[in-house]
Amino acid sequence: MGSETEGASAARRLGFVIDTTTCYGCQACVLACKIENNVADNVRWNNLLTDGGDSPNTPSGTYPDTLHRLYYPVACQHCENPACVKVCPVGATFKDPETGAVRQDYDKCIGCRMCMSACPYNGVRSFNWEEPKYSIDHKVGGKGVPEHQKHVVEKCTMCYHRLARGEEPACVNACKIYARHWGDLNDPQSEVSQLLASRPHEQLLPERGTNPSVYYLV
Repeated sequence: MGSETEGASAARRLGFVIDTTTCYGCQACVLACKIENNVADNVRWNNLLTDGGDSPNTPSGTYPDTLHRLYYPVACQHCENPACVKVCPVGATFKDPETGAVRQDYDKCIGCRMCMSACPYNGVRSFNWEEPKYSIDHKVGGKGVPEHQKHVVEKCTMCYHRLARGEEPACVNACKIYARHWGDLNDPQSEVSQLLASRPHEQLLPERGTNPSVYYLV
């Protein structure tokens, strides 16, 4: 066992815990992500998937039988063992050693899309085939958001520009029913670690060995 000092100096592994029993699909996190990061038209970094019926927002079952519906916000999983980082030939996709967030360097990206092929989580990355287009004629987005570029791959950055200022990701701040929680998964005293210790939870595609830093309370 290490000392408290050693534990305090250990690298952080920042991640999300999302309560599917609380989330009701308002999409505030989806909108906050898009605005905060100035994400272009027809692109989403955060998607809201429905576990239930055959169509979004529909439950399974037939009335009066028991119905079932859960919402799963899905973005980059910021994996502890990211497949995308392993295949990037130029280091444009990399894991930040201080936070554990998987980041993207647009200036290095050569548009090969190998990271998209390697990632087991469909739809969490997008590729800009053209210059990003916007339906409004002025920029939105927080201070420090990098410029979006043609012929690069994009994805959730865990709002790294906000982390650098000691702030939480925009999606967490936008969730007013507290279904989204964020913190250091390596700190046993953090809120996210306490939730995982006390509640049933799951990860997406655990069999792929990536160990996502996004957990869903069920």
